[in-house]
Amino acid sequence: MSNNFISSLKQNIVSFDKPFMHWEFYNPLNHETLREIISASVPSGERAYDGTRAADHTGQGIDGKLRLFINKENSEHFPKLTGLINILQTKECRDIISEKLNKSLNNSYIRLEIIADKLGFWLAPHKDIEEKLMTMMIWVNPYNESENLGTDFYDNNFKLIKTTKYKNNTGYFFSSGQDTWHGLEKKEIIKERRSIQINYVSFKTDWPVN
Repeated sequence: MSNNFISSLKQNIVSFDKPFMHWEFYNPLNHETLREIISASVPSGERAYDGTRAADHTGQGIDGKLRLFINKENSEHFPKLTGLINILQTKECRDIISEKLNKSLNNSYIRLEIIADKLGFWLAPHKDIEEKLMTMMIWVNPYNESENLGTDFYDNNFKLIKTTKYKNNTGYFFSSGQDTWHGLEKKEIIKERRSIQINYVSFKTDWPVN
């Protein structure tokens, strides 16, 4: 895992400056980790889509209860993803990402979430909270969904500038800022839009950065 992820960040990566600075990287996960993400059982229940991931703008609403974060309590069920978190905690990984973002990640924490978006899900254009020092998405597309299901990036006038490709085992990351408007237009999800979201955050989680 370490060789895959670190090598991807070092060698299989491309930077972009429009509509804001971000990086796309390729083949970061091995097959075992991809299988673990695909087979993970994301909590199910009544869902409400209002353009936010938690369905009430607070993080604690209907969909907020259906989110699967990897923590110390469930980590034994996700050994590969826990291994990925351990890599993200290392000084080597932190320094690689910190240098690209031009932002210190010292004294931060890791948050990793498995996502399984269904038909009807969408995200209004938004900027991440300051506490999210870095946002990273890695796509896992076992159902051959449209590559158009990636994240939509906007300029400050909310004009759609770019859609990242929803392509298996590829990802992107960026740092929160004044111009980092992103979301997901209303699109057709046939079965599921599965991914993992990784954040370096300033608030406490079970996974402090070394």
